[in-house]
Amino acid sequence: MKHHMYNPGFKFVLNPIEFNKNTERSLLQYCLGATLYMPGTKEVVDKILNKELTDLTSMVMCFEDAIMENELLPAEKNVISHLNKIAEAIEQGVVSHNDIPLTFIRVRTTEQFRSFARQLNPRLANILSGFVFPKFYSYNANEYLHILRELNDELNVTLYGMPILEGRSIAMIETRTNELMQLRDILQPYKDLILNIRVGGTDFSSLFGVRRGINYSIYDILTIRDCISDILNFFGRIEEDYVISGPVWEYFLAHKKDDLKHLIEEDIHRSLLTRSTILNDAIDGLLREVILDKANGFVGKTIIHPSHGRFVNALQAVTREEYEDSMQILEKVGGVVKSSKSNKMNERNPHKSWAEKVVSRAQAYGVIENEASYLKLFAG
Repeated sequence: MKHHMYNPGFKFVLNPIEFNKNTERSLLQYCLGATLYMPGTKEVVDKILNKELTDLTSMVMCFEDAIMENELLPAEKNVISHLNKIAEAIEQGVVSHNDIPLTFIRVRTTEQFRSFARQLNPRLANILSGFVFPKFYSYNANEYLHILRELNDELNVTLYGMPILEGRSIAMIETRTNELMQLRDILQPYKDLILNIRVGGTDFSSLFGVRRGINYSIYDILTIRDCISDILNFFGRIEEDYVISGPVWEYFLAHKKDDLKHLIEEDIHRSLLTRSTILNDAIDGLLREVILDKANGFVGKTIIHPSHGRFVNALQAVTREEYEDSMQILEKVGGVVKSSKSNKMNERNPHKSWAEKVVSRAQAYGVIENEASYLKLFAG
């Protein structure tokens, strides 16, 4: 996989890398980007093998909320068939691992996870990137992670876990700190198998009977913002070194590709934050929220519509100025230096961790010239 393949003519300052499930975890955790959730019953394997889904680089096939309970067995059969077809195509040289989106399974419960795991063998597991654990609480986290470790050992492959932090015990202020502390301690011995931490923004909203409108971001909903803030505080610390993905944006509008030809050629951040129209309310809201995600330390985002992929991934790209500042900081032994643009100070010690994350994003999503390049990138 490689980000931005829908726009092959775009000229990067530094091209994004090619990656697959076997890429080193320290970099792979930055590569997920826009992760598309879909029902486990959905048949997409032919489109993958025909390389039709140029926007798609990571996906989750869901056995939980996206399907009815009576659809679970058909969904499991569909996923096994999906993995078999891809394994066969790789064996026949039709595609390679680099052509396959990172593929995860969102399991339903610990019991269902264990049951489904028995259907896997090394051949199928070699196609799969890992599992998503919904409603990941302190009382079931150990079991999820123990099964994951057992599966890795038995099949001699690397399958990652991605817990979703959601639910009442995190949402409610009187239990949140203790729950997050317990989850942090439980995850620590399994850190080598944790690729990403995900946040259940919609689940949190349901517990307070609220839903952000199309012209608001998740950060405008005070109770949800507090949940997200504390999750970032526990798991976004430098010493924890987890990559955390932004909550899903729920709105989408059908649009024609030609609409993108009329985008303004100016500072996209300023235009969005001052509510100047870029495309439409649904996409503008998504872009606005991704900018706020990035400002708060999230990398990538859960998406529920394939049209969102290019917008989320484009905004993960790094501008030349950010990249040059980061390299300047990392190459400096200590002290303060004026940036290459002479518009800010770059200081080794306080800016080092920021610079390391920027360089990782630059590898995964590429380096672009400036703000206007974001528009050109996702309009491709």
